[in-house]
Amino acid sequence: MGFHDPPASMLVRATNWLGDAVMTTPALAGLRGAFPGARIALLAKPPVTELFRHHPDVDEVIVYERPGRHEGIPGRLRLGGELRRRRFDAALLLQNAFDAALLAFLARIPERAGYPTDGRRLLLSLPVPLTPDILQRHEVEYYLCLLDGLGIPRPEPPVLKLLVTDEERAGIASRLASLGLEPGAPIVAINPGATYGSAKRWYPDRFAAVADALSAEWGAGIVVVGSTAEAPLAGEIEAAARRGVVNLAGKTTVREMMALLSLSSFLVTNDSGPMHIGAALGVPLVAIFGPTDWRRTSPWTDRARVVRVDVDCSPCMLRECDRGHECMLGVTPGMVIDAARDLLPGGVAAGA
Repeated sequence: MGFHDPPASMLVRATNWLGDAVMTTPALAGLRGAFPGARIALLAKPPVTELFRHHPDVDEVIVYERPGRHEGIPGRLRLGGELRRRRFDAALLLQNAFDAALLAFLARIPERAGYPTDGRRLLLSLPVPLTPDILQRHEVEYYLCLLDGLGIPRPEPPVLKLLVTDEERAGIASRLASLGLEPGAPIVAINPGATYGSAKRWYPDRFAAVADALSAEWGAGIVVVGSTAEAPLAGEIEAAARRGVVNLAGKTTVREMMALLSLSSFLVTNDSGPMHIGAALGVPLVAIFGPTDWRRTSPWTDRARVVRVDVDCSPCMLRECDRGHECMLGVTPGMVIDAARDLLPGGVAAGA
């Protein structure tokens, strides 16, 4: 199974979550390696489009404006027409939803490849079998197995890839300096949020305790990151911390957050999009896992430690916990601090 001819132009439907999208980047690298002359366009919703600005394996990003002008049946027909006029030779659907296959079909893309999930088999010209083994693998492997099924070689080694420009780094460095962080000083970033749901979130007072300890031990500045919705969590950390904290939650774009993480010496985070972004940017990190499956979504890097406790109900994959949140309550600040020391026994360096 595979594309009949090397495509001159290809549409890739991106996943909808930031973290999932980061974990597709090795598959994108494989696609670029297999078809170096093809024009690869990525169809993605607005937050994900920001990840792929300046990405070497993507030639163009097409914004899927939903909600917006691509909402509902009229919106999908409109987008299908817009894509049809671009005359793509092939589509690779990294997103598993029926909607992704429907749009490729409406765009009259002759070769449409993806897993036959969500009742969309008949809309795919190249349905790649999804076996129980694939479903048990890490998410990075899950997307690479899609390439395997199409006879596309994997990149070796498969690594996460995101790009931040020098200008973006300089811009966020200047902003941090204006907030009192000395240029060149080491930074520990704290990410207390998780868009998926509250069950994935560790506790603000515990993040504050870790921030105080690492700031004192490593001489690092502390910066809290997150979305606007996570600003209250960041505010609780800021209030509980004994040492100074720069709170940028809700005050950065995705690109600015990426630039900030690229300058960070260390990251303490829940299982989340910023966790995967940090891993892709080579930031040493400690990831706190509770209800989600660390075997499938752990940071794809050797510069990370996962902290979790064994409880009977984990991984449950629940967005909201109704069982006492034992998986997160069992993780103590001391466990996270010890994991950080284990990963970086010599401490941190500026801009590491």
